[in-house]
Amino acid sequence: MYYLGGCIIKNLLFSTILIVVLTMSSTFSQTISNQSSPAASEIQANPAIKIWQGKAPGSEDWTFSEKVNGKTYSNVVDPTLTVFLPEPEKANGAAIILCPGGAMRMLGFAETEQVAKILNSKGIAAFILKYRVVPDNPPASGTATAPSGTRGARGTMPGSAGGRGAMRGGMIGGGMPGGFGMGGELSFREILSRNGNANPAPDNQLHTEVIQMAIADGHQAIRVLRRDAAKYNIDPKRIGILGFSAGGGVAIGTAVTESPDAYPDFVATVYGPSLVDVNVPQQGAPLFIAVMDGHRNVTNGCAVLFALWKEAGRPVEIHVYDHANGSGSGMPIATWTDRLYDWLARRNIVTK
Repeated sequence: MYYLGGCIIKNLLFSTILIVVLTMSSTFSQTISNQSSPAASEIQANPAIKIWQGKAPGSEDWTFSEKVNGKTYSNVVDPTLTVFLPEPEKANGAAIILCPGGAMRMLGFAETEQVAKILNSKGIAAFILKYRVVPDNPPASGTATAPSGTRGARGTMPGSAGGRGAMRGGMIGGGMPGGFGMGGELSFREILSRNGNANPAPDNQLHTEVIQMAIADGHQAIRVLRRDAAKYNIDPKRIGILGFSAGGGVAIGTAVTESPDAYPDFVATVYGPSLVDVNVPQQGAPLFIAVMDGHRNVTNGCAVLFALWKEAGRPVEIHVYDHANGSGSGMPIATWTDRLYDWLARRNIVTK
């Protein structure tokens, strides 16, 4: 009897130890899982989705590889949307496509991601558009690989002697190397006489072609989001587009370039004038503009945009910030996002 009891006691002791070991193992595994989950969650929360099936139209013969340097992209071949969604309980159904700046030669995501998170905090879904830009020069020849169908100016880069890159005007996109580099300043009247087109290299055919590709990417992004609105819990009638610097030119382009199924519901530009002729549609999207007063032809280009929108009888709001609040170029004072949100609320795009 004693022996039997001893066996029972030993068995019970062994079972208890086994349970403790298994519990500790489970707890440890759960701890490791919890420690690694934020990174996995972050990756899942911000997927990048291709907007074109197959190769993007107009650049089918671009065979170079995309370049990534931290949060800066160049040689973009496959345009994408990177998804930033607000917490479900905060979501208000509005969505904004964000177009990064970079002088149409590269795309800087760092600033754009910060704005995406600010929008998320206000319940707005954000989608960063990685659009096509002017390719880098192949190191051997110093010429760019132009897209199929490009006419003239092949290999002539903005700011080079082959186009009007040497004409007067400021730098679009903060004067990025190899971008829109010019010497003086285009006046308000000069830009107005050019129908609002502040493109500093309008005779550079490659450059013009790529701007049209970028605008096409913007239109396609709008189509994709309208098609998949339910998937992202957004209202297909409240999809807007906002751009920074040259990205602002892309955003404006989607609002003034004919595309009946892909006009934005609203548009905003932050220190970005139009890079194409401005013909405001009869039902042109409401426009929000923010710019510093000392940003050379960018400021004048934005002022012309305001005038043309107003002349067309379409809703427009502009904020021109005294550069005493910051540098003469680049991002206006931090509260521009509050003014944007106020404007969205007044237009019933969001509800406070």
